[in-house]
Amino acid sequence: MKLRLQVLIRAAACALLVSLIVLIYFKYVHVNPTTVALTFLLAILVVSAAWGLAYAVPMSILAALCFNFFFLPPVLKFTIADTQNWVALFAFLFTAIIASQLSERARRETSEALHQRREVEKLYTFSQQLLITDNVVELLKSIPAYIVETFGVEHAAIHVTNQDKIYRSGPETEQLSSAELREVSARGEIIFDPARRLCCVPLRMGVRRMGSLGISGDVLSRETLDAVSGLVAIAVERAGAVDTLMRNEASRESERLRSALLDSITHEFRTPLTSIKASITSLRSGATMTDAERQDLLAVIEEETDRLNRLVGEAVEMAQLDAHEVKLELQPHPIREAIDAALEESRAVVGNHPVQVRLAEGLPPVVMDVAWIKKVLQHLIENAAKYSPETAPIFISSEARNGRLITSVADRGVGIDDLERSMVFDKFYRGQSQRYRVQGTGMGLAIVKAIVEAHEGRIDVTSQLGQGSVFSFGLPIAEQRSY
Repeated sequence: MKLRLQVLIRAAACALLVSLIVLIYFKYVHVNPTTVALTFLLAILVVSAAWGLAYAVPMSILAALCFNFFFLPPVLKFTIADTQNWVALFAFLFTAIIASQLSERARRETSEALHQRREVEKLYTFSQQLLITDNVVELLKSIPAYIVETFGVEHAAIHVTNQDKIYRSGPETEQLSSAELREVSARGEIIFDPARRLCCVPLRMGVRRMGSLGISGDVLSRETLDAVSGLVAIAVERAGAVDTLMRNEASRESERLRSALLDSITHEFRTPLTSIKASITSLRSGATMTDAERQDLLAVIEEETDRLNRLVGEAVEMAQLDAHEVKLELQPHPIREAIDAALEESRAVVGNHPVQVRLAEGLPPVVMDVAWIKKVLQHLIENAAKYSPETAPIFISSEARNGRLITSVADRGVGIDDLERSMVFDKFYRGQSQRYRVQGTGMGLAIVKAIVEAHEGRIDVTSQLGQGSVFSFGLPIAEQRSY
């Protein structure tokens, strides 16, 4: 109904335009027939360019009749007295129709060019979405949604042959059934059904079939479908390559960590076990010894057992943090609470190192799990004590900056060179010059980094050889976060 009304309105407008030209030239402005013909011709060209040949041809016939009746002698009669006027009339009619056809062709080609340009722009947008996606592994799940968003279709789905998985933009529909997608993947044949508003094309990388792409709704052109299927095939290939690369990298990382763990066990577990074994052997030997000597051996067993327990505890903590199995109890707390608890736990390790705590007045509370941030400070304080001279001071400070509370632990140790600074937070890494002088597994700073990042924070280190190091981490201020 709406389309029919539009046709009637446009037809009436064409008739009105012809009538207006006749009225002006016949009653008010008297000109020669050539001017009238050119005016009719111009009006016909405008209508043809705007609405097409379907309106321009009837308008040409109507204009020819009016031209004959009102402007060619004898006027006001459908007869022509002069043969030249017959030629002029038919020339006008043929010129109007041919000009309308040319105008219609130009309009159609312009429309096609604009349509192609829009499709090219959509293809460019689609390719950008595929390229800028950071998580390539999750890309396959997003491709159907990208197609629906970019090309305005109702539903899209892709089938990946090597995984035998189907990724959809929404629930499965009758138009895009799983059976049809798998059939196109297997046979490599195109399904193009405008009646069902459905198309399904194979995904190919060269001659190799990788799956199929199905689209329902507004059917795209063959050229656009070929381009989209090619881009999707490249994305599938890229996702597979990245997945393989990640698996290989994970395998290499696992091997590296295994070697590092074995090295750590060799150097760190063997020493306390040897001490425990020697002490127990001495106690069971029946050799004569004083109570003081016996107590010394028992103290060695206790210290080395605690050391083993701490090493195992660090390994368990690291595994929990890597597996994201730690549930943080995030609440607003003053940073002083965590600092005091860490100093109390680290009293034995700190020994003769004087600790200076410098906190600004009126520090806001921070969002943290006190128990875990206490572990962060404890590791940093113990690290500063281990890598500093016997009586060198340790400084702890905190200040609010850019919506975060920055807490720093500084020492007066040997410092860290630029090459090692980027590796100190890696698992099992220990300084080249200190690994045999200082006990440890190299997990402490890795645990610190994992805990801080779990709090949505960041840890950095600045250092100067011979002057010491400063480890700083930032936590979100409580007022900056809602609960």
